[in-house]
Amino acid sequence: MGIFDFIKSAGKAVGLGGKEEAPSAEALKKELESHSLGTDKVTVEVKGDRAIIRGDVASQEVLEKAIVAIGNTQGISKVEAEVKVPDAREPVFYTVKKGDNLWKISEHFYKTGAKHQLIFEANKPMLSHPDKIYPGQVLRIPDLG
Repeated sequence: MGIFDFIKSAGKAVGLGGKEEAPSAEALKKELESHSLGTDKVTVEVKGDRAIIRGDVASQEVLEKAIVAIGNTQGISKVEAEVKVPDAREPVFYTVKKGDNLWKISEHFYKTGAKHQLIFEANKPMLSHPDKIYPGQVLRIPDLG
């Protein structure tokens, strides 16, 4: 499917790794499973600061959420996805910049801020509140089609 870039020092700390140290594959798998996305047929491997996910998922949405959940972890700078998904297509992701909010991001992608709730919903359960985004965080941008 591809390799996706993330900011190594941004994100949630999981396992024993620090900001520059990648968490273990077990810690990443546990984090992934904590979101109950439907990734029980996905394995996680860590090589340096790169996470590799392999397996099968039921939908493009599950794949994209798995990539974001793993990538938005301190110590991970790349996620390589070797995951089978029906009707696979290239995901659209956005890295949050200082001063961004979901309204501004929605205006950028959809030409209207009124669709900001779609971005929030597309990133649940990793996002718990629309105002709780941070610079360096990567969000999935859902297709309106």
